[in-house]
Amino acid sequence: MRRTRILTAVLALAAGLLAGTPPALAAKAPQPTAALAADTYTWKNARVDGGGFVPGIVFNRAEKDLAYARTDIGGAYRWQQSTKTWTPLLDSVGWDDWGHTGVVSIATDSVDPDRVYAAVGTYTNSWDPGNGAVLRSADRGATWRKTELPFKLGGNMPGRGMGERLAVDPNRSSVLYLGAPSGKGLWRSTDSGVTWSEVTSFPNPGNYVQDPGDTSGYASDNQGIAWVTFDESTGTAGNATRTVYVGVADKDNAVYRSTDAGATWSRIAGQPTGYLPHKGVLDTANGHLYIAYSDKGGPYDGGKGQLWRYTTATGTWTDVSPVAEADTYYGFSGLTVDRQDPGTVMATAYSSWWPDTQIFRSTDSGATWTQAWEYTSYPNRSNRYTMDVSSSPWLTWGANPSPPEQTPKLGWMTEAMEIDPFDSDRLMYGTGATVYGTENLTNWDNGSQFTIRPMVQGLEETAVLDLASPPSGAPLLSALGDIGGFRHTDLAKVPPMMYTQPNFTSTTSLDFAESNPNTVVRVGHLDSGPHVAFSTDNGANWFAGSDPSGVSGGGTVAAAADGSRFVWSPEGAGVHHTTGFGSSWSASSGIPAGAVVESDRVDPRTFYGFKSGRFYVSTDGGATFTASAATGLPAGDSVRFKALPGTEGEIWLAGGEPGGAYGLWHSTDRGAGFTKLPNVGATDTIGFGKAAPGASYQTLYTSAEIGGVRGIFRSTDRGASWTRVNDDAHQWGWTGAAITGDPRVYGRVYVATNGRGVIYGDTSDTGGTDPDPDPDPDPGPTGACTVTYDITNQWSGGFQADVRLTNTGTTPWSGWSLSWAFGQGQTVTQMWNAEHAQSGATVTARNVGWNANVAAGSSVSFGFTGNWSQSNPEPTAFKLGDRTCAVG
Repeated sequence: MRRTRILTAVLALAAGLLAGTPPALAAKAPQPTAALAADTYTWKNARVDGGGFVPGIVFNRAEKDLAYARTDIGGAYRWQQSTKTWTPLLDSVGWDDWGHTGVVSIATDSVDPDRVYAAVGTYTNSWDPGNGAVLRSADRGATWRKTELPFKLGGNMPGRGMGERLAVDPNRSSVLYLGAPSGKGLWRSTDSGVTWSEVTSFPNPGNYVQDPGDTSGYASDNQGIAWVTFDESTGTAGNATRTVYVGVADKDNAVYRSTDAGATWSRIAGQPTGYLPHKGVLDTANGHLYIAYSDKGGPYDGGKGQLWRYTTATGTWTDVSPVAEADTYYGFSGLTVDRQDPGTVMATAYSSWWPDTQIFRSTDSGATWTQAWEYTSYPNRSNRYTMDVSSSPWLTWGANPSPPEQTPKLGWMTEAMEIDPFDSDRLMYGTGATVYGTENLTNWDNGSQFTIRPMVQGLEETAVLDLASPPSGAPLLSALGDIGGFRHTDLAKVPPMMYTQPNFTSTTSLDFAESNPNTVVRVGHLDSGPHVAFSTDNGANWFAGSDPSGVSGGGTVAAAADGSRFVWSPEGAGVHHTTGFGSSWSASSGIPAGAVVESDRVDPRTFYGFKSGRFYVSTDGGATFTASAATGLPAGDSVRFKALPGTEGEIWLAGGEPGGAYGLWHSTDRGAGFTKLPNVGATDTIGFGKAAPGASYQTLYTSAEIGGVRGIFRSTDRGASWTRVNDDAHQWGWTGAAITGDPRVYGRVYVATNGRGVIYGDTSDTGGTDPDPDPDPDPGPTGACTVTYDITNQWSGGFQADVRLTNTGTTPWSGWSLSWAFGQGQTVTQMWNAEHAQSGATVTARNVGWNANVAAGSSVSFGFTGNWSQSNPEPTAFKLGDRTCAVG
């Protein structure tokens, strides 16, 4: 993954192009009321594990194993030591308060560890219509109370990796401080976060802005006050801490101090200038305040940096930078001290993308440093660590970089880093994609390697742009911001890799052929190269198509019901159509550029479009469109519609804006006319799933406001009545991007969130359990076979391999089981497109339901990740049942 690619994705995300600003939430239109049934659902994530930026990790200083993580758009989490997973804490944030899923800062109370606080709000400009808030909990985030603030907070704004901006007095925990952005100054609460008032004696609200010329207000906002740090040694239990340090986004006046519990403040004399103070961490035992500086606010920019130590007893400033300023091409941000071993301090080069981030460690209070990796002879590197990403193999990005780059990387945007205050061996740090950590950190100091692994299970932070659940093959295909998307063959397992060949930074739309689900198309953003890709094996493997002239982004795409043709409405160009797999495209006529396009799910020559209140229909494969005479549809473009599988010409359309047409419409005549459902209010998505037991019509799912209640709803009677299937504890902020049911499992619904990943729910109703749609096939095909085994990626202790099994006989197979033996103790950790078992050295891979049938002359492919130690030779013999296969 290249730096420019992620930078583009993050900027687009921040600008609301991908997942930042849900449309039309500034006001609520009057809604009809209705008696609503309710259902009990079980909610889980389709596992990706991570997928977004984690700018803050905070350990409680009084209770072992109590830790919290914050994300920029996906809420906050608490560490669960017994399972080594994260528990989401802000799923109760509702639609109207969607901005409160962006967490600016989190603070845990060391006097009363049950108490935790979160400062929330996503944008300080107009993209977020609401003000920020401070949430307070007396049960570790299980439930919250809220105090609204008179200003906005920016969990997804520039500078969000600085901090923590919210802090609890370690001696008198009813006292809290909050540093505000936008010139709003320093705020204080003296009643455990219930009420807040500005500290009017604080002299500097900050002045740094990333880009003064940005008229959107996103990059031109004053980044304000960055962090608050208490010197706990200057207070006693029950009495306010006397000395408090505050870091300000001001390159000339960055650090202030109060020695009278916040009554008065002064700029600390002798401090360095020319940089922003990203972090300020105090080693109380030695009286050292460490400050990590960068020339930019982050989280992805930063070209120069320094690290300084302030001796609190003498007022002496010492430059303890690990490298000379002239040799930095990055800023410093991640910063932590070892509470069990005073004098040990660590820092990160947060903005170093190429060839990797860097982590620095000192055991003598910054006098000398060692690095996580160093050059031996360029471009070769020597690492103090090994990386094991077998639990999240997609973190390699399927890359095969040239030295000095390696895969997986240590990370990027590494602004959060904490040594466990109770365990010198445990460290966690956040990146732009995951949380990494180690449990043998002190190996760093004795010359042996320490192991870094993802510590992110349960923390799901993807922004979901589209969803599909085909009638066969993988149950879920997703289109995601920043990391492209995944094919889930098992919702409870992390997929091995995001979509590749090509790797879109963000996938904006995907579709499959209804009667031929092996044919899949996706479109998305890419810095250079094609913006469309195709698959003929249900999304397991992909190949790039070509772009029409002028394409600049993904847009929306539709596959014909039989997969014979496609219609694409990309960014930067008008609507186009093609037969085959996009080797050439022709402009469609009669439909405006930017229209949303979909396909009829029965007639392969019929496609539909919508733009600015008009519905369009093509019956010649997308070559020409005709505007429907239908009126009364939403005038804006916040509309999503789908054609019903199994019925030609039946369409459901959702969307609109407050103050205008906003709801759910139904057509049974290819969009010639639409009827608005009178019992449904503001509606943003529509999807279909398996019919209820005894019903003949597919189940409808929507994210809507019905009966005055915002939620996720289900109808089993064509929309005549609706059941709310979520509850107030499971709202996930904004859920307006996509929704779909599962065509094979009644009651299962997949919900797109803006930062909490793909949520899926299963009903407690009869029929809500997952059936076995694919009974075990006959594992003993006859005829000849050939196997090709390729190691596609290898790293220290781990590897990835692809296996292709070809039926070289004359009769088709209706099931297969392939076995081989490893020669050097290798083990399979995860397999995709096949089920597997391993007994000793012997591995058996068996077909899944959708790839059981292999015609004569055809092949089937699967892949896996594994572990190795001494060496990793390829197997030399393979058996299909009891028949030996040739090795290709």
